[in-house]
Amino acid sequence: KSLSKLLSLGAQRGQTLELVAEPTIADDALPALLKAIEEGLGEEVEPLPAVTEAAPQQAPVAKAPKAKPQAPRTGAQVQGVAAAPGIAMGPAHIQVLHDFEYPQLGESVALERERLQAALGQVRQDIEGLIQRAQAQAIREIFVTHQEMLDDPALTDEVAARLQQGESAAAAWNTVIEAAAVQQEALQDALLAERAADLRDIGRRVLAQLCGVPTLEEPKEAYILVMDEVGPSDVARLDPARVAGILTARGGATAHSAIVARALGIPAVVGAGEGVLQIAAGTALLIDGQRGLLTVAPAPEVLERALADRDRREQRLQAAAERRMESAVTLDGHAVEVFANIGESAGVAKAVEQGAEGVGLLRTELIFMAHSQAPDEAVQEAEYRRVLDGLRGRPLVVRTLDVGGDKPLPYWPIDKEENPFLGVRGIRLTLQRPDVMEGQLRALLRAADNRPLRIMFPMVGSVEEWRQAKDMTERVRREIPVKDLQLGIMIEVPSAALLAPVLAREVDFFSIGTNDLTQYTLAIDRGHPTLSAQADGLHPAVLQLIDITVRAAHDYGKWVGVCGELAADPLAVPLLVGLGVDELSVSARSIAEVKAGVRELTLSHAQQLARHALGLGTATQVRALVEKS
Repeated sequence: KSLSKLLSLGAQRGQTLELVAEPTIADDALPALLKAIEEGLGEEVEPLPAVTEAAPQQAPVAKAPKAKPQAPRTGAQVQGVAAAPGIAMGPAHIQVLHDFEYPQLGESVALERERLQAALGQVRQDIEGLIQRAQAQAIREIFVTHQEMLDDPALTDEVAARLQQGESAAAAWNTVIEAAAVQQEALQDALLAERAADLRDIGRRVLAQLCGVPTLEEPKEAYILVMDEVGPSDVARLDPARVAGILTARGGATAHSAIVARALGIPAVVGAGEGVLQIAAGTALLIDGQRGLLTVAPAPEVLERALADRDRREQRLQAAAERRMESAVTLDGHAVEVFANIGESAGVAKAVEQGAEGVGLLRTELIFMAHSQAPDEAVQEAEYRRVLDGLRGRPLVVRTLDVGGDKPLPYWPIDKEENPFLGVRGIRLTLQRPDVMEGQLRALLRAADNRPLRIMFPMVGSVEEWRQAKDMTERVRREIPVKDLQLGIMIEVPSAALLAPVLAREVDFFSIGTNDLTQYTLAIDRGHPTLSAQADGLHPAVLQLIDITVRAAHDYGKWVGVCGELAADPLAVPLLVGLGVDELSVSARSIAEVKAGVRELTLSHAQQLARHALGLGTATQVRALVEKS
């Protein structure tokens, strides 16, 4: 009877379903339901794999207790990973999940019900206060949703039933919330699955009230948010006016949360170690998001120097903003194009206003993710046309649909893979669905109207994949002629970089996606909880692949762009320019700063720096080299 409850079942392949129907409709309903399920509910039916006999379970091996990490001492400096530039200071606001202790059985049904209602009432009041104080509409909407969850009858009725069975208010509440969260995150629809975090959030708020655990009040002044690891949704809901900076125990510079932090302009240091979680709440912290440095309870002279650095940076950014519409030309006359990365047509106006000379990466998967079913050619064409209209003759570089791996589409189910990052994603997936890819190509070519259009294909790892994509585009081009069209590939897979001397004969350009190129080169998942901090795009191995790509392209008169997060790293810009990269594509917020960075260079010095960096052994050495130059 309830679609939301049906969706939250989280039923998975191979599980047995039990259907119960009221007697008056059972004779008609049950056969119809069984037939629909057996026929696949609109999906193609595949046989289940044969069940193999489970291996005998071995006795668990006792592990030595893990030593509790120690908080850094007063005045200590901790080296983390530079995730989002800027200097921030403020009291530590530690967000660590509590382990709540409570009895399983209640004292009486009436008393436990009273306790639960009191806790719910207090949490409602607290959330109302958050709604009133929230500056951003998006944040207010999140907390309004939390209020609605508190009043969800499906949850409160289940809790009431458990209270009647003698459970304590805390035990009943926690069991129901956790079960609902588990069901929610099992869903294939990413948007619905994300609501599990909201359920657990309100669950912890109520449990804290029931268990007498004081809620950690958000500091009244701007603070440093300290967490184990911040997810992208966590960062996206932050209010930059309240959060001065972000410090995490785990994470890396190319994690999605770091990307969002940079887009919001919140300084961030990640991967600083578990010891930061032991820092006492309210301790004064100083973080340098460009150097990846944390200082705990800094001395007055250290704080003074940091304030002076921050003021100088703000002055540089202001000066850069004033010249944002000027070209990026080195002191000795070498020009580098600076483009923008955007995800939808709404972002083009801001990019142009910030000084973008074009769009170097239009992430078309975001257009597909914004719809409950695949957008047809007319919908896509209208979106692409709005981007081209907004660019007013500036070039548009479009990445064809890039889904799979960490970006599934709810209406395009993909078989579960042992390692989706090494599976069917990017060009591999779209070549399996030529109808989808051809539809996107037709929409792009129709929208072009002879304006400069560049199409690039993601995750190409072989010459055959490139040729298949090119042939498909040329077939569509004969149907829809376009004068100013270039076709290229993204260099994200090491095999593509090593094949660059071969591919450069056939492509019109390369665009290097340093986020994926780094994780594949170093064999480190950029979302890995402990290793991602080591996934640094300035690792000499990654720079070597960029060097191979640029040399090959220039040998055949082709241009090379970088559209990964490395392009916006102030320490990377001199090296990328020195390696010969022709175009840097960054978020709109970073355009002015990147242009200013190029203007401070001479090409000859940048080339010398790049040659030196290629001979080093670690990313740390490379960063130290650039900082000293």
